Amino acid sequence: VHIWQPLSTFGNPDRLSLQFLCCIVRLSEFFCCTYVCQNFKMSNIQELTDIANKIRIHSVEMTTAANSGHPTSSASIAEILSCLYFDEMRYSVEFPRDPSSDRLILSKGHACPGLYGALAEAGIIPFEQLKTLRKVDSILEGHPTPRQNYIDVATGSLGQGLSVGAGMAYCGKYVDKASYRTYCIIGDGESAEGSIWEACAFASYYKLDNLVAIFDVNRLGQSQEASLEHNIDIYKARLAAFGFNALVVDGHSIEEILAALKNARETKDKPTALILKTFKGRGFPDVEDKLDWHGKPLGPKAEAALKAVRSLIKNPGPHGIKPKPIVNDAPKVDISKIHLSEPPNYKLGDKHATRKIYGDALVKLGKTNARLIAMDGDTKNSTFSLTYKKAFTDRYVECFIAEQNLIGVGIGMACRDRNVVFCSTFACFLTRGFDQIRMGAISQTNCNFVGSHAGVSIGEDGPSQMALEDFAMFRSIPTATCFYPSDAVSTERAIELAAQVKGITFTRTSRPATPVIYANDEKFEIGKGKLVRSSDTDKVTVIGCGVTLEEALKAYDILKTEGINIRVIDPFTLKPIDKELLVAAATATSGKVVTVEDHYPEGGLGEAVAGALTEETRQITIRRLAVREVPRSGPGAVLMDMFGISARAIVEAVKSLI
Repeated sequence: VHIWQPLSTFGNPDRLSLQFLCCIVRLSEFFCCTYVCQNFKMSNIQELTDIANKIRIHSVEMTTAANSGHPTSSASIAEILSCLYFDEMRYSVEFPRDPSSDRLILSKGHACPGLYGALAEAGIIPFEQLKTLRKVDSILEGHPTPRQNYIDVATGSLGQGLSVGAGMAYCGKYVDKASYRTYCIIGDGESAEGSIWEACAFASYYKLDNLVAIFDVNRLGQSQEASLEHNIDIYKARLAAFGFNALVVDGHSIEEILAALKNARETKDKPTALILKTFKGRGFPDVEDKLDWHGKPLGPKAEAALKAVRSLIKNPGPHGIKPKPIVNDAPKVDISKIHLSEPPNYKLGDKHATRKIYGDALVKLGKTNARLIAMDGDTKNSTFSLTYKKAFTDRYVECFIAEQNLIGVGIGMACRDRNVVFCSTFACFLTRGFDQIRMGAISQTNCNFVGSHAGVSIGEDGPSQMALEDFAMFRSIPTATCFYPSDAVSTERAIELAAQVKGITFTRTSRPATPVIYANDEKFEIGKGKLVRSSDTDKVTVIGCGVTLEEALKAYDILKTEGINIRVIDPFTLKPIDKELLVAAATATSGKVVTVEDHYPEGGLGEAVAGALTEETRQITIRRLAVREVPRSGPGAVLMDMFGISARAIVEAVKSLI
């Protein structure tokens, strides 16, 4: 059209000489080629193509040596890896986790042989290390983990990478206010996970134009075709509906990928999704686009695959391509210096709900460190993270009712020690993100979780809102510290310690108000409980925490009027639990122990105490009071008595032991 219109000004185009038409067409071709070459030099395109094929070769060789792994899933993302590492991304070979470098998350973590191959070509991994894949003494694990200093988070449990990437992108745009960009490679199979779409909604809402979600649509899943196969238009429509700049790309065309990445850089106020049409096992004869090759080395077909791919390489290298220089504009931060701006200030006996004290404690911490970020899932007026939002609006992130994404974004925000992150919601709702929390431990995250509205003590809201399995969940996490503060003073100190300790933390807060039992200058430590009541004539040790500690103290007063002394312990942390204190107390009370908890019997306080005392050779008898059936609605105090965790039940348990 552009050629025909000006030709028509010369009169009847049919009368123009063939030579003149040819001249015009050649001229237009020249200008088109010049434009392409200016943007993507043809030599660079060939080099990137060669590197992509070398990534395929590494994937086959690594998985053949390991006799396991995912060469076909790696083959479908070879071109995008080549373009990202050797043209698009800004990063440091010497310091891959530089605060200002671009981030890449391989959400489809099983394709890590391709990632490792790209990292070797970039000079980050020694080539000789590649064939140690999956060996017990190798750093190259079967799925990426942060044991490798070039990996930010563990992936492999599918559907989680985009939430983490959204957290990184949010930090880059709104907290660091830096130039770095975040890329996330997602498998088409894992796009069936709802957490992917939670992350898409979050990224669109916050206009994360520094985030690029890359969908590898290679058509095949593990055991059959992916649900949409190669219906690319449906992917595009869905992502566009979620507010993304959705681009369909031939995932094996270097030119198209580079053009799409350029488009993403130039797009403002919305995230970009590259929808790559690819083929699993690309380039491998008798394997490409065929089922039953997921997660398998190529075996007898490996040599033919290597020969076919090697024949495509024009320049075996080295290529000498250096990454683009980092824009060093991420601020230096220090999250180690964080503490309460002022000590607790409460009167003994006054009652406060520990969920409210959580919000107050956050504000005190935020006054000493501007990198404290609070997040919530639309429960902020119940968890009292709202208090922090009112004090520091720009340090609060609303994640709405999408708890899996809340957790993933929190993990992303905490990466590279950029922020101290607290994620809060009702404790029962954290259970739906257990896999994200489990993967957070593998990712070595330092994310903090706070759950309110725990146990039957919340009352009329009923069992759907009652967390009764939260400690069982968090105690099973190897890197977790579990706090259960019982009053206002211990809550402030628990939140302060959570902000300072490495690893995952969980703090359970309560809805009912409980009395202040500790002096404002009381010292608290992780793994150290408190002897709240004791005498030389104690008959039984009673251990309670949170709302049940108050019940234990009521039972103490009742029994004392009857001439029966008991020893009352507040464990403060359920993990680690103070074994030394528990053993000493059990010894002093002839091995007679009662535990009382607003939790199911599995995995909570009772089992923590039993585990601590199980190695003792002396005879120990433990009566475990817990909620032993699915509860119901009703007044909190009535429910606590109904389910056997009230002061009355404690008194009965003590008497049964003596």
